[in-house]
Amino acid sequence: MMNGINQAFLSSAEIMDRYLGSTLPVKDHSDTDSVSFQDVLKGTIEKNSDSIKFSKHASNRLADRNIELSEEQMERLMQGANKAGAKGIKDSLVMVDELAFIVNIPKNTVITAMDQSQADDKIFTNIDGAVIA
Repeated sequence: MMNGINQAFLSSAEIMDRYLGSTLPVKDHSDTDSVSFQDVLKGTIEKNSDSIKFSKHASNRLADRNIELSEEQMERLMQGANKAGAKGIKDSLVMVDELAFIVNIPKNTVITAMDQSQADDKIFTNIDGAVIA
């Protein structure tokens, strides 16, 4: 009887094959770049250093404040975000020269940017860590 019950249920791949005429591609998990669940839990995975984004708000702030980043400053910003992520920081202040960036680390996105002279009272809120890059 158990054998009959098992036969009554189809896998999603079998259903797709039966009704759509195709199967899902099987992902090969044997590559050397795989990440362990333990590393994910510890938050020790470093972000791809060339994938930092700027929110619309941050882009507008940079333009409004005439802030331009050199390639070297951009690299240091990305390195700072990577270091913050490696330490488990979620929302980080990343200082690069006289520039201050609030970066959401899980989304790898700069939320806002300012010159230190423009920071009201030199107080930064809603962060759980800071990196001087």
